[in-house]
Amino acid sequence: MMISSWRRRRAARRAGKEQQGNENGEMELMIPRDFRCPISLDLMKDPVTLSTGITYDRENIEKWIESGNFTCPLTNQVLRSLEPIPNHMIRKKIQDWCVENRSFGIERIPTPRVPVSSMEVSDILSKINVACKKEDGNGCRDLVVKIKSLAKESERNKRCVVSNGTGSVLAEAFEAFSKASFDENVAVLEEILSALTIMFPLETEANGFLSSVSSLHCLIWFLSSGDLSRRRNAVLALRGLVVSSSDGIRKANELSEMEGAIEALFKLIKDPICPTATKASLTVIYHMLNSSSSPNDTKLVTKLVNLGTVSLLLETLVDSERGMCEKALAVLDQICNSQEGREIACNNALSMPVLVKKILRVSNLATEFSVSILLKLCKNEKMEDGGIVLVEALQVGAFQKLLLILQLGCVDNTKEKVSELLKLLNLHRNKVECVDPVDNFRDLKRPF
Repeated sequence: MMISSWRRRRAARRAGKEQQGNENGEMELMIPRDFRCPISLDLMKDPVTLSTGITYDRENIEKWIESGNFTCPLTNQVLRSLEPIPNHMIRKKIQDWCVENRSFGIERIPTPRVPVSSMEVSDILSKINVACKKEDGNGCRDLVVKIKSLAKESERNKRCVVSNGTGSVLAEAFEAFSKASFDENVAVLEEILSALTIMFPLETEANGFLSSVSSLHCLIWFLSSGDLSRRRNAVLALRGLVVSSSDGIRKANELSEMEGAIEALFKLIKDPICPTATKASLTVIYHMLNSSSSPNDTKLVTKLVNLGTVSLLLETLVDSERGMCEKALAVLDQICNSQEGREIACNNALSMPVLVKKILRVSNLATEFSVSILLKLCKNEKMEDGGIVLVEALQVGAFQKLLLILQLGCVDNTKEKVSELLKLLNLHRNKVECVDPVDNFRDLKRPF
C-alpha cells in the first residue's frame, strides 16, 4: 500500500514538471516508435528486416541470432532466413529525422556499409576454384585480395568469410599453385598465405591441403626468403599446423625431416623480425623436438646444437617477457634431454645464473621448466667433474629458491624434481662458504 502511494506521488510530481516545462516553451523530444529497435528501444543506426517483416538494428539482431536464437524476438516466428535485409527506406527516414532535429543535439546517423553475405563469399570462392583450374595466377590473386579486404572490414564480415569455408578453398589453391614453380607463382602464393593468416585456426580439411609436401616445401622456401612479411606469415602457418591440427605430431615429424626447415626457424630467432614470429618459431621447434621418436630426433638436436641454439636461448632468456621466456625454456628443456645438449649448457656461464633467476620470477610454467633443466644438468654431471655444476648452482642461490618452491607449494611432478635436486645440492653445501642468492626474496609474492 505504501509503495503504491509513493509511486502515485512520484508520477504526479513528474507530470507536474512536464507541464511546467511545456508552459516554459520547452519540449521533450520523442523518438518515433518505428525508428526504435524492438530489442534495445534505442534509435536504429543500421535497420535491417527479417523474413517476418519486423525491422531491428543490425547489431542487436545479429547478437540475438549468434546466441542460438532462430525465431523473431517480437513475433516468435521461426526465421526462414538468418541473413537480415537492409531496410534503406527506414534508414533514410531516420537520417531525415536526425537532420530535422539537429537543434536538439541529434547527430545524423552515417550510412552503414552493407556487410558481405554468404552468397557473395560463395561466388568469390567459386571463381577462385575456376581460376585455380585454369592456372590463372593473376586472376586468383585479385580474387584473394578482394576476399581478404572484405574479411578485414569488420568482425562480422570475417565470421561470414570464415564460416563459408574460405580457409579450405584458399589452402587448396595454395597447394595447387605450389606444385608448379615457386618463382612463377610467388605473387599469388604470397597473397593466399597472407589471407590464410587472418583465418587461423584452420579447419581439418584446410590443414590437410596446407600440410601437403608441395605446400610445406613452399612454406619453408618462404621462411628462408628475404621478405619479412612472407617469413612471418610462413612461420605463423607452420605454427598453426603443428599446434591446432589434429595430427600435429605427424606434421611436426614431417617438417623436421625437411631440408632447410630447422635452419630457417633458427634464423628467425637469431635475427628476429618481430616478437610474434620469434615465439611462433620457438613453438614450432618445440613441437618438432617433442614429437620426434625416431633416429631423426638425435639428428635434429645435433643440428640445433651445432647452430648454437643453446647459447642463443640463454641469451634470449636474460631479458625477455613472459611468453618468450616460457617458450625459450621449453625448447631448452627438450634439447637438454640429449647428452650433447646438456654438455653445451653446462659449459655456458649463463646457464646456472639465468635458470635460477627464472625460478619464481616469471610464471609457474617457467619455474617448472627451469627446475626440469636444472635437474637434467645436475643429475647427469660426470663424476670426474667433481660437482662443479652443483657448486655453481649453490653459489647462485639455487638451494634457497628450491626450498622456497616447497614452502609456497607446486605440482607433484615439480615437487619430486625439487626434492631430488635438493638432495644432490646438499651433498656439496660444505664446499660453498657463503651463498650469495641471485634475488632478494623479501618481497616475493606467492605465485601458486
